[in-house]
Amino acid sequence: MQKTGKKTRYWRNKRYLCESATSSALPPPLTPILREARVQIMRYDTMELDEITISRAIVATQMEKLLEFKEMDVAVVGGGPSGLTAAALLGDRGFRVGLIEKKLSIGGGMWGGGMMFPRIVVQEQAKGLLERFEISHSPYKEGYYVAGTVEAVSKITAAACDAGVEFFNLFSVEDVMIRGDGRLSGLVVNWTPVEMTGLHVDPLTMGCKIAVDATGHDAVLARLVEKKGGKVKVRGEGFMWADRAESEILSHTREIYPGLVICGMAANAVAGEYRMGPVFGGMFLSGECAASLVSTALRR
Repeated sequence: MQKTGKKTRYWRNKRYLCESATSSALPPPLTPILREARVQIMRYDTMELDEITISRAIVATQMEKLLEFKEMDVAVVGGGPSGLTAAALLGDRGFRVGLIEKKLSIGGGMWGGGMMFPRIVVQEQAKGLLERFEISHSPYKEGYYVAGTVEAVSKITAAACDAGVEFFNLFSVEDVMIRGDGRLSGLVVNWTPVEMTGLHVDPLTMGCKIAVDATGHDAVLARLVEKKGGKVKVRGEGFMWADRAESEILSHTREIYPGLVICGMAANAVAGEYRMGPVFGGMFLSGECAASLVSTALRR
């Protein structure tokens, strides 16, 4: 900083932009960009921020969304590649879709790519979905395409947001609602931190016409139904065999219980199928298949 009489001029910061010169040691003339920045900063100086208003805005608007989605058409549980794809496509078809994710971030296993290399491989059959979501990709060998994980997660998430999907992250599903008709009709949810800390806090419920289990290897909803005596058997995933796992995943994407559709790695886990590693074409296609199954069921 440079002393200029009674005031201290801070170069390249707010005071430099807003104070008038108090000595003959004038700075260089303002460039158009700095002149515009000065105008913007002086405009913001007229607004006084209130901490309580900020807090009220967050709580009020989120509670409004939570109440709006207390009853929805589709609850997609799991924000990985298959869940995001299913949610984005269903939202685009006009359904009210809520996506419930137990973690803070959306994207599931896509972020990590393969062993933390931020790249995923997608085979020829799923190339159309890369193009639909405008995900940049490049050919590696015939039938193999490579995409960046950050762009893939971001583009599909943005598509889901544009389609009206509402995200509820840090929500864990601890049970499901099944009434006298024997159909899954809702989810029992709590905050993930409550689950992690083992606090005894009763949950709340969210109603849905159909739930999609896209929880990956854990197959959370399927295991909850199985545990409570529903006619569902989770066989658990097998060894790594990418070709077999990818070729069979669509046949395993189906309604396994009234009101419960399963997709992605959760579908293979229920079927006792092999795992595929960091090739994601099957995940995208399974999400697309789940969206078609749900859409058909809801329009009947």
